[in-house]
Amino acid sequence: MRWDRFFEDLEDQLDSEWEAERAALDTEAERLRLARIPVRDRLVVLAETADVAVGLELTDGTTLSGTVTRVGSDWVAVTVEGGSTGTVWIVPLAAVATMALATQQLLGSVRAAHPGGALAQRMSLGFVVRDLVRRRIPVTVHLVTGRALSGTIDRAGADHLDLALHEIGGVRRADQVRGFRIVPFVAVSAMRMDALVDLV
Repeated sequence: MRWDRFFEDLEDQLDSEWEAERAALDTEAERLRLARIPVRDRLVVLAETADVAVGLELTDGTTLSGTVTRVGSDWVAVTVEGGSTGTVWIVPLAAVATMALATQQLLGSVRAAHPGGALAQRMSLGFVVRDLVRRRIPVTVHLVTGRALSGTIDRAGADHLDLALHEIGGVRRADQVRGFRIVPFVAVSAMRMDALVDLV
């Protein structure tokens, strides 16, 4: 009888040690999974979840509060409601300094993180800029220096854009253009369009 109790006690100790070891392994596996999640994958989850408010602080000091609508390979689009129509901001991921989320969205973006569709993974900032060139949409380009340039993008190179400067409310016409700027993509902290535009 005493031996039965002794073996039951040993069995309970082994079970609890095994459970503790399993919990430690599960915790370590979760840490490894989290270590492999890029911020882009978390933004994909936020884009798929409608009406999630996100606050972004950019490297130039600009702050945005809106919803993530699209995510490309190296950029995120945020729709900011306000005024009569709202605005769409295209932000290079390298220009995002911080993101503010509610606790539930923060945890949900970690649990469900995934890279999204194959096409979105290949859509670079250059791809989106070339689409803006094709559609002749006026933009305000915010630079990492804190300066903002308004106009229409005439051309998009591999790593830069050519911007024809004019008033943001106007149309790009030769007599309205005040000058031109070549802007490397690394100098862009965000591009703002003052109308809700469906991106690519």
